[in-house]
Amino acid sequence: MRDKGIVSASVNDEERQFEVSLRPSRLDEFAGQPKVKENLKIAIEAARRRGEAMDHVLLYGPPGLGKTTLANIISQELGVGLYQTSGPVLQKKLDLVGVLSNIKDREVFFIDEVHRLMPDVEEMIYSALEDFRMDILIGTGAGARTVAMDLKRFTAIGATTRQGLISAPLRGRFGLVLRLNHYDIPELTRIVLRSARLLNLEADHDGAEEIARRSRGTPRIANRLLRRVRDYAEVRAGGRVDLKVAQAALDLLEVDRYGLDEIDQKIMMTVLEKYAGGPVGLNTISASIDEEADTVEEVYEPYLMQLGFLDRTPRGRMATDRAFEYFGVPRRIRGVQNTLF
Repeated sequence: MRDKGIVSASVNDEERQFEVSLRPSRLDEFAGQPKVKENLKIAIEAARRRGEAMDHVLLYGPPGLGKTTLANIISQELGVGLYQTSGPVLQKKLDLVGVLSNIKDREVFFIDEVHRLMPDVEEMIYSALEDFRMDILIGTGAGARTVAMDLKRFTAIGATTRQGLISAPLRGRFGLVLRLNHYDIPELTRIVLRSARLLNLEADHDGAEEIARRSRGTPRIANRLLRRVRDYAEVRAGGRVDLKVAQAALDLLEVDRYGLDEIDQKIMMTVLEKYAGGPVGLNTISASIDEEADTVEEVYEPYLMQLGFLDRTPRGRMATDRAFEYFGVPRRIRGVQNTLF
């Protein structure tokens, strides 16, 4: 049975500690995302020269692509401290006041899952990001009064997988809005080779490339697969990872050669078999596989489209010729059973 966690971008505490040990600490060490890195290099250097806080940054894109890593790198490059929290943690206004009242000049305030901020906290953060001040209500009833609290000039970094859920007023407070895209195989291969060196694991280019090919364009998954392949190599292959060892280990884990997981398979078989390749609507696919439509659209579809298996059209989702060939589903006219007479 396939371990779903291996090909998922979600992460538990053990995996998080493993990932932290492999994270680059400088932009020059960060593989891929050339446009994002170039924009950040310019913004960081400009802030350094002026001796000011860097402009606020919003990083968005699928999970596992390096948003948290980039936040840490930005603070390292600026030579300042990093305060890290997440949208669900900031439940009350006082939580935000507690963090921002302690932040120092030019430090970085990182908010993961920024789209999940509570409405009243989000309203309060507007003035903090734009004017570096907060209005705090003291007391209740007729004796209540508002006190303005000045803040140090800091850099806020928001990270989200769901940019569409961020309100326009909040999005407008970020001066730099950058999208992280899935990685190509050469970029992921470099990441796997670097991680192997850090793990003191002997891995050749072909073995690393095979791991990269099955990693769904996601560094987090690539490092997770490398960890499993390392275990296999140490037990069955003398501790060295080459193409045959990587293939054997990943096949044993039932990791598809494109890294497709159970939900990917369900989406494609729904479009291919149930609806003869489409067109079929997003909500119909969602109901058929019992998965949220937003999750299908924002987490799974981008990778399937990148592979050339799925197209979005004005009439709905359609499977490509490549998908029919890969999944071994014969073409048929929609609504007509594929029956031999």
